[in-house]
Amino acid sequence: MTAHAYSPSLFARTGTVSAVTLAAVGGSLLVPGGAPEAHAAAAHAAKALKVAASKKGAPYGYGATGPSSFDCSGLVLYSYRKAGRSLPRTAQAQYNRTRHIAASSRQKGDLVFFHHGGQVYHVGIYAGAGKIWHSPKTGSVVKLTKIWSKGVRYGRVG
Repeated sequence: MTAHAYSPSLFARTGTVSAVTLAAVGGSLLVPGGAPEAHAAAAHAAKALKVAASKKGAPYGYGATGPSSFDCSGLVLYSYRKAGRSLPRTAQAQYNRTRHIAASSRQKGDLVFFHHGGQVYHVGIYAGAGKIWHSPKTGSVVKLTKIWSKGVRYGRVG
């Protein structure tokens, strides 16, 4: 949805406009002193992305949730917790908790879920330019990697 600037001439011509009417025509209502929900979610996502990047080189540990080692969902859990958001422990449960979005709508900080059939088996945090921060497997470390599969789903933490 695109935000529209306040137009005194629009209100003068149409009279009082309700928030419902404004939303129905594709506008947005900005409340002084209030942060739009999307802006707040983006701020949390940006912070989670920075936290994940700060863990570059931390070793993979099965079931580990930080602060010195991580598995894939543990890195996501830790990063979003530090950003002020709560997520469940496993990649599948994290997928179930997020708002699912199209690849064309993905933004930095969104979650990238790798799946086989109906089961999610891996998760990372989208870093932009087709890359994710993730903790891939035993013997590896937290790193920035190009997304290697077209079979991914995206989720946004609210």
